[in-house]
Amino acid sequence: TDIRAALADRIEIRRETSFDRDRRAVRVRETARLGAITLAERMLPAPSGVDADRAILEALREHGLSLLDWGKEAETLRQRLGWLNRGLGAPWPDVSDAALLDRIEDWLLPFLTGAASFAAINSGALSAGLMSLVPHELQRKVEALAPTHFDAPSGSHVPIRYDGEWPVLAVRVQELFGLDRHPAIANGTVPLTLELLSPAHRPIQTTRDLPGFWRGSWADVRTDMRGRYPRHVWPENPLTTAATSRAKPRGT
Repeated sequence: TDIRAALADRIEIRRETSFDRDRRAVRVRETARLGAITLAERMLPAPSGVDADRAILEALREHGLSLLDWGKEAETLRQRLGWLNRGLGAPWPDVSDAALLDRIEDWLLPFLTGAASFAAINSGALSAGLMSLVPHELQRKVEALAPTHFDAPSGSHVPIRYDGEWPVLAVRVQELFGLDRHPAIANGTVPLTLELLSPAHRPIQTTRDLPGFWRGSWADVRTDMRGRYPRHVWPENPLTTAATSRAKPRGT
């Protein structure tokens, strides 16, 4: 202690902020050094408030957006906004990693809570941040142009995927019986890519022309599927058959 007091003007105190991947949190280490010699080292309490928020942003800039636990809500919204940007262009925002990191103080910082842990950033906050990038007059149009689900004729609420080049609807083929127009989004201007599934949820065929499928390859599909799934409905004319999500009653 006497030595440290005598050399106080030569001792350098450093505080280093780092990201602990295992704990998904920001930590602060204080080191006392005399030249190349480390005299003491200790962990300080995690930062809070503005300091914590800034530390979170720096960790994201260094390690990337994979540090965020997006959750289904925010991830789905990001995919939908990404498709709107790719498909319709500006002013729909670019939500790629590079674009979000470039504008991180615009969309994420206002929704941080001053906690030095990524566990404190929930999917709702990320969704709100993403939506803040959308011009106010367009925010109400997100659901109309890029809905999360499709209401099938069977009554099922089927999710739409936006994780590829085109929006995809994977649905059991029986749930579309009676539908003579191809499902579309963006005010009917963008046809969904249909992944038509068997009763076991296995792919049968992919199409962007449902009426053409009914009038074309349905006959071959019906012949093949009737033998594999005899307890399900495989009508000659699917357009005059009621859509269903169930098998035939036993004994029929």
